[in-house]
Amino acid sequence: MKKIYMDYAATSFPKPNCVIDAVVQYMQNNGTNSNRGNYADAYKTASVIYETRKKICKMFDLSEGEHVVFTQNITYALNMILKGLLKKGDHVLVSSMEHNAVMRPLVQLQKEGVSFSRIPCTTKGELLVEEMEPLLQNNTKAVVLTAASNVCGTMMPLKEVGKVCKKHNLIFIVDSAQIAGIFPISMEEMHIDVLAFTGHKGLLGPQGIGGFLMREHIANVMKPLITGGTGSLSDSEEVPEFLPDKFEAGTLNIPGIYGLHASLSYLEEVGMEIIQQKEEERLSQLLEGLRTIDGIIIFGKETTKDRVSVVSIQTDWMDEGELAFVLDEQYGIMTRVGMHCAPNAHKTLGSFPRGTLRFSIGYQTTKEEIEMVIEALKKIKETQSIM
Repeated sequence: MKKIYMDYAATSFPKPNCVIDAVVQYMQNNGTNSNRGNYADAYKTASVIYETRKKICKMFDLSEGEHVVFTQNITYALNMILKGLLKKGDHVLVSSMEHNAVMRPLVQLQKEGVSFSRIPCTTKGELLVEEMEPLLQNNTKAVVLTAASNVCGTMMPLKEVGKVCKKHNLIFIVDSAQIAGIFPISMEEMHIDVLAFTGHKGLLGPQGIGGFLMREHIANVMKPLITGGTGSLSDSEEVPEFLPDKFEAGTLNIPGIYGLHASLSYLEEVGMEIIQQKEEERLSQLLEGLRTIDGIIIFGKETTKDRVSVVSIQTDWMDEGELAFVLDEQYGIMTRVGMHCAPNAHKTLGSFPRGTLRFSIGYQTTKEEIEMVIEALKKIKETQSIM
């Protein structure tokens, strides 16, 4: 039975061959650390890390390569950002569509005197930008916003929000997990101060690598979450104040960085416009196919405009958990069911507490695979009708 992967919002799969090759080649033929060896292979590793920082900067339109910090994932990056910038008495704005990678750190910080307000969104996940300014307080310090919902795919108006942040001198923090590598993001044009990214989704790299980019004024005031050896200023027990060492204590995931370097090169070669166009075609095909099946509720925007390739559904003829099991067991179709680590997004969309079955597609999803998904759903529904 052919396997059909429809869970790209969780991670991209399969990875490009060049990514696998880069990780294997590093582990077989180099394996050295960075900033911790005085020999050619260690210098080569340092060079690859530096080149990867430059590629990340190019993708997100930031000029300072040393302002890219690598972490093990975007959740860790967001924790570093929020806990490094916010203190007792600060207030922040978030959307009603945020992932728990943002909300759980904020709820934890709430117990330490940080407060937050939610900017409302429509039942399709669209941010109501006009509701931002009435929520501002004298102590509002930042706005934290997902670039696109991991539940319904609705994209947020980053440029408009960035303008409001600039007007009120607020720190603009963006979670790019569902959009990086698929749609362009310009930190400059969108007035983004800090952008967190993950390497294993739209960037097509391996798991275990992520990070964030920040502007100079953020680096000057942000505190490191953890401290330790950096391979620099080793005669001192004080944390280096220069970047990226200030925020990169301990050994980096260098195999992950080698893989990310390869995946970024792959994306440059293919071109983001090509990736975006192909995903939009498959998304349109999926939405049109789902609409031909009675009893399916589709959450989010009705068209592909301002939407990434994430589609959540409920049906009136089968429990979503049971449907996901049948899709996998009988048709080899892999999906995800539940709250997707974003309970308030489901409350906004009207799918809480039941949750949804989520299809998420990527650059490697084919027209034939979408056809097979729609056909499988039709057959399952027919079986339910007979029963």
